[in-house]
Amino acid sequence: MRTRYRWFIIFLLFAITAVNYVDRSAISYAIPGIQRDLGLSAADTGIILGAFGLGYAVTTLFGGFTVDRYGARAVLTVAAILWSLSIGATGLAGSFAMLYAARVLLGVSEGPNFPALTGAVSHWLSPNERATALANALLAVPLALAIGGPVVTQLIGWFDWRMTFAILFVLSVLWVPFWYFLFRDSPADSRFVSAAELAHIRTTDDSVSAAPHAVLKSWPEPGVLKMLLSNRTLVANYWAFFVFGYFLFFFMAWLPSYLERKYGLNLQAIGLFSVLPWLAAAVTLWAFGRWSDHLLKTTGRLRVARSYLIAGSQFVAALAVIPVALTDNLTVAITGITVAVAASMGANAAYYAVNVDIVPQRAATALGIMDFAFAVAGFLAPAITGWVLGLRGSFADGFLLMTVLALSSVLVVVMFHHPDRDREDAAARPGTS
Repeated sequence: MRTRYRWFIIFLLFAITAVNYVDRSAISYAIPGIQRDLGLSAADTGIILGAFGLGYAVTTLFGGFTVDRYGARAVLTVAAILWSLSIGATGLAGSFAMLYAARVLLGVSEGPNFPALTGAVSHWLSPNERATALANALLAVPLALAIGGPVVTQLIGWFDWRMTFAILFVLSVLWVPFWYFLFRDSPADSRFVSAAELAHIRTTDDSVSAAPHAVLKSWPEPGVLKMLLSNRTLVANYWAFFVFGYFLFFFMAWLPSYLERKYGLNLQAIGLFSVLPWLAAAVTLWAFGRWSDHLLKTTGRLRVARSYLIAGSQFVAALAVIPVALTDNLTVAITGITVAVAASMGANAAYYAVNVDIVPQRAATALGIMDFAFAVAGFLAPAITGWVLGLRGSFADGFLLMTVLALSSVLVVVMFHHPDRDREDAAARPGTS
């Protein structure tokens, strides 16, 4: 009898990713109270909001190497414990320096989350289930941001921002024992996986790279790293993911402040208005993940299933933010933001799947490099926006910059993102397929 334990593993990854994003985004709703209590300026706020990206950039890159060396089980256990502590420290912050340090630590500890997620999926899912599984796990991101807004604002209303972070600390640390005792790096080592399910996981398909049969647990060789940094499809994927990250961190960090400054909404109203964009993104991400696997099954072409999905979604996002920059109408702004958020996030599973498609045995390392670009965006988007606000007091330039970035991404993907061709080059390298 074939078990379905692999989907429980995806649920565990979904759960910790939801916690991950509630933890990292909660500060954007708490920042008015934090600014008041700690006396932060707009520039200080931008630096605080961008501090997460600095720590994240370091460990998401090396987190990929570490996951390939030690496995997702150990790495994600340690990471979750550390970021729980950093969330607790945020609630205790009494100065700019302490708050900044807590945010950097949060970034440092959350960095390995997505390399670990990718590494787990590469070993636990068959080739034609990868994008669907990734979409199911990554669905936690928009859902956490949709639910997190009302929940966090309500907690702040009931208590205060310090007690809110104390509650988030408890929720974060509760996940750890479930992961440590119920997950194994290889499905072959799990007592919950039947022989029939293991055979299904190890199913191969000529249209995509074979599912890896063993966890290597070794550092990537210099030749492999060189290939990961020169493979045209992977490099194009890194840039496109940077642009996606810029969109995500812009809206995650500044959407509440934008709605308050531009339209005078109060904290509770902001929490409600922020739900629609993230719920739309959740539906789009889930649908596009399944659509990507469907396109792969029906066409056998990764270019169709991954590249076109990425380019098309970013083109829509580029167009959607233009009216947001030019309007003073709340309905137009919310509509444009909703379309932009949903479109930019729609192909999220495809970005991740490309790493697994091309280098399944080193998917965590490739994801770490890709997520490094994302982390740089996590620093730049809040900081640049804070700087622009200090100059002109308007969000319009920030929105127009996003249009330019998204259009550049579309061009790069159309020209250089050819996973069918480039996975063959990667397969010729030892230790990558």
